Amino acid sequence: SGECSVSVRRVCGECSYAGTWYAVAKKDPEGLFLLDNIKAEFTVKEDGSMTATAKGRVKLCANMVGTFTDTDDPAKFKMKYHGLLHFLEKGNDDHWVVDTDYSTYAIHYCCRERNEDNTCRDSYSFIFSRDQNGLTPEAQRTVRRRQEELCLDRKYRVVAHTGKTSVLLPCLLCCVAENCFFSFQT
Repeated sequence: SGECSVSVRRVCGECSYAGTWYAVAKKDPEGLFLLDNIKAEFTVKEDGSMTATAKGRVKLCANMVGTFTDTDDPAKFKMKYHGLLHFLEKGNDDHWVVDTDYSTYAIHYCCRERNEDNTCRDSYSFIFSRDQNGLTPEAQRTVRRRQEELCLDRKYRVVAHTGKTSVLLPCLLCCVAENCFFSFQT
């Protein structure tokens, strides 16, 4: 298996990280998770702080919200789940921006649960693109290299963007359709 190198990339408004990002690939954690149509929006407030909202489809009908809190490292933040599904999730996840060029791709990694030796037991990861149709060949090469460095190569699956509106549907419709949209924001 070998050594896994994990470094992170600073996320800041002046670095042009703000804007829309589409998940084009993901590594799922254990349990409930986003299925497809995953879109994140990062915004810089007047005070310079960053906020994030994200939407995606989940299979279970429920309204769930997650909030980001800053840490001392501008490339790392915590995500806490709220609402009906908070008891199903680990909560207060470590969420890192592992790599980004700010204009084409971003790799997010999240550790939900740690082992006693502080290694990650349960994690998820997203490959984000500014273009919902995917990454450029150059960005694909960079992302593959970073996935290998993180010992996450061959762990991802493609995220479909079917054009469905990423909004929370009324619960009754969600339950009938057996899918619903999840939204989290700061």
